[in-house]
Amino acid sequence: MAVTALGLYLIFAVLGFGWRSWTQYRHTGSTGFRGIHGRPGSLQWLAGVGFIAAILAGAAAPLLQLLDILAPISVLDATWIHTTGTMAAVAGIAATVYAQRDMGQSWRIGVDPSETTTLVRHGAFALVRNPIFTAMLIFAAGITLMTPNPLALAAFLVLLVTIELQVRVVEEPYLNAVHGRAYRDYCGAVGRFVPHIGRSLTV
Repeated sequence: MAVTALGLYLIFAVLGFGWRSWTQYRHTGSTGFRGIHGRPGSLQWLAGVGFIAAILAGAAAPLLQLLDILAPISVLDATWIHTTGTMAAVAGIAATVYAQRDMGQSWRIGVDPSETTTLVRHGAFALVRNPIFTAMLIFAAGITLMTPNPLALAAFLVLLVTIELQVRVVEEPYLNAVHGRAYRDYCGAVGRFVPHIGRSLTV
């Protein structure tokens, strides 16, 4: 199962980051990567650093389990749990690619306060405001269930926290500043990560 998890992680990285960044560069001349912003130790900085750390730890967890350095937690080491995780990981990859396609040229990783992007409200973004993050969490949850060792669980929790920080502390204030009333209306109509839940702006 660890081998399958590593294979899916590689597919996720190639499609969700590599291929998407290459496509973005072809269409716009930019890779879409905006880097880490904020003063070291600030919530903005922690969101960026924590996100990278969670992605790396999530990839390391199945590798270390494959090498018998880490062992799965016994209560979670069941075939039906692994199977559920595999289906979730595959669904998460597909949903990530689909949502990235819907985002079009507004896709980027991180926020550059000096630029203005289009407010996307169609496709997956008509259901939730952050479908890419939702899909990434589904994928990460699936990988965690496939190789449920302590590092995988910790990586998922860090990813969950840093995505919350990125959305609430970085992206929502930025979009509110750029799009104003249109974005606030959007927040009032569409849930943050799950349809109908979190229909408000926290800034």
